[in-house]
Amino acid sequence: MEDIILNPDERLDKVNEDITIIQKKNGLTFGTDAYLLAAFMKEQRSAKAVELGAGTGIISLLSASKGRFAHITAVEIQKDFSELCERNASLNSLSDTLTTLHADIRDITVENVGGEVDVVFSNPPYMKRESGAKNEYEIKYIARHEVCGTIVDFCLSAKRLLKHGGRFYCVYRPDRLSELLVAMSENMIEPKKITLVSADVRTPPSIALVMGVKGGAASMTLTRGLYLYESSDDKHAPSRKMSFDAERIYETMSFEDFEKKK
Repeated sequence: MEDIILNPDERLDKVNEDITIIQKKNGLTFGTDAYLLAAFMKEQRSAKAVELGAGTGIISLLSASKGRFAHITAVEIQKDFSELCERNASLNSLSDTLTTLHADIRDITVENVGGEVDVVFSNPPYMKRESGAKNEYEIKYIARHEVCGTIVDFCLSAKRLLKHGGRFYCVYRPDRLSELLVAMSENMIEPKKITLVSADVRTPPSIALVMGVKGGAASMTLTRGLYLYESSDDKHAPSRKMSFDAERIYETMSFEDFEKKK
């Protein structure tokens, strides 16, 4: 690993045994949704992929570290985060397979990414522009709200970049899932698989993982729900025990075992 020089507004975080990333102290940091999306995507070792709205690049970094795709282009509109993503790729010796493109996802074309790609993935802003109080920090507000593109824009961009038969992966909020599915269908991306994620069996889903295929036939699988923690009646327990399924996904960065289990 190269020598690390941090700016005053940055911090260094270890993600796992493979990845260490630089993050903005006042920026949106990675969470469960990012890791789950990285794990949800199928391995396609010869594929070219594009991430729309990369932020620090955590999903692309995790995917590149596992050799999931042959090459990934991480698109990010905020210059500070685009540069941060590039630094993180260099920090983790992944610059050969992960390149950064500072651009608006609404404007990019196949020419910008070297031709049509096999996979597009995204953890887009979940909140509508007018919803909620504006965050104190502009960079975090842009990451959370649809300031630089709606879910329709993200799906339209995916349509432009994907080959026929290419896959689109997205993590989104269940309360806006209908909007995502409509946007995908209107842009020739047929929703094929959905996994809903809850904290535990007693809690409504808080994350939706979706995969679609450009030009795919109409048919969709709703997998069994993923529960991140075991339920407990002890409200004073110091920590929650992660479920077997979640532990396995975090260990392998894969949903393969989860999807095989009935």
